[in-house]
Amino acid sequence: MERHNITVVKEFILMGITDRPELQAPLFVLFLIIYLISAVGNLGMIILTKTDNKLHTPMYFFLRHLAITDLGYSTAVGPKMLVNFVVDQNTISYYFCATQLSFFLVFIISELFILSAMSYDRYVAICKPLLYTVIMSQRVCWVLVAIPYLYCTFVSLLVTTKIFTLTFCGYNVISHFYCDSLPLLSLVCSNTHEIEMIILILAAFNLVSSLLIVLISYLLILIAILRMNSAEGRYKAFSTCGSHLTVVTVFYGTLIFMYVQPKSSHSFDTDKVASIFYTLIIPMLNPLIYSLRNKDVKYALQRTLNKIWDIVY
Repeated sequence: MERHNITVVKEFILMGITDRPELQAPLFVLFLIIYLISAVGNLGMIILTKTDNKLHTPMYFFLRHLAITDLGYSTAVGPKMLVNFVVDQNTISYYFCATQLSFFLVFIISELFILSAMSYDRYVAICKPLLYTVIMSQRVCWVLVAIPYLYCTFVSLLVTTKIFTLTFCGYNVISHFYCDSLPLLSLVCSNTHEIEMIILILAAFNLVSSLLIVLISYLLILIAILRMNSAEGRYKAFSTCGSHLTVVTVFYGTLIFMYVQPKSSHSFDTDKVASIFYTLIIPMLNPLIYSLRNKDVKYALQRTLNKIWDIVY
């Protein structure tokens, strides 16, 4: 449909990860396995931390919400990406593209603040152990996840609405494997200065504010650990932070690598590699990191499997 020499875009074509035919089948199998491990791992973590009474603590409350955000954004991207490997031309409707972007933004931004809430929880557990149950009450825990969810929903709707009220030129090929803000903005033929500034300010605020909470929490934790007289106490304190510190390093490291590249060396191909890592690999790694490094999760899983075995047999 033509109007004022501008084609009204009704759908987009996702270029996917690669256009090389010989790589389609092996990559499909690889990413299917990764997504299934991620989905099963995070769903398992959600169920385990909800059903096992010994995991009804603030630490595992936040871990459950970390699993929800991981499952959320990987599912917003993963299934549609997998379809791209088995169809000749992977199209996505205008409204489904907007929906995918909005859900992706809600969960990926929420993960930043869930990780910062987890670091605050570890700070209270190590630096104020006697007041832990008072400070980290159920109400406080819910506030620390509810506010980020509400804020991230607002940010997501703002960015998505701003992008999809702009005029797209006739060209509708997205050089990515999902609907992301920057590849979409490259298809817009109206002025994008306002939305680019909004995205830049919000991205900087989200990244810096959440990372600042993490860094301050861990600085105070480190000071507290160094003041401990017992080597065993130090080890125990550090081991409770090990899994979270690993997850934080990998997640923030990937995002910082992606967003602080010089504009001259910035490319959508580099974005694709970084995006694969934080949309598919990290959600798969998180439940593995917490289950492999955490005795409570291992024992809870063993108890649950024993219960299932008793019921079945």
